Amino acid sequence: MKAVWDGGPEGLTAGEVVDAVAQAQDWHPRTTKTLLNRLVQKKAVDVRVDGRRYLYRPRVPRDAALRRESRSFLSRVFGGAVAPAVVHLLEQSDLKLTPREIEQLRAILEKEREKG
Repeated sequence: MKAVWDGGPEGLTAGEVVDAVAQAQDWHPRTTKTLLNRLVQKKAVDVRVDGRRYLYRPRVPRDAALRRESRSFLSRVFGGAVAPAVVHLLEQSDLKLTPREIEQLRAILEKEREKG
């Protein structure tokens, strides 16, 4: 989906999607095309015929898909609880937070405190 979202409003050909995915994943082109067709069947991706080309565009906005997948992940792995997920990600991550990211987290937590 990332390749399709990054493709712009006109969309990408199947070959362009394959090339974009190949840069990030070591997938066979047929695997990428199969996944692309499944995304069309699930109505996550729209396909339009342009002459002899098929152009693929996202039907689902990135932020909506991210929200849905995040909720699904939280539900499956953490029983829907946000705090244990955040704690786990922060404690188990090999990555270091930047000062800006720490301030963003503080601001979010303070906003939540004010709500409650």
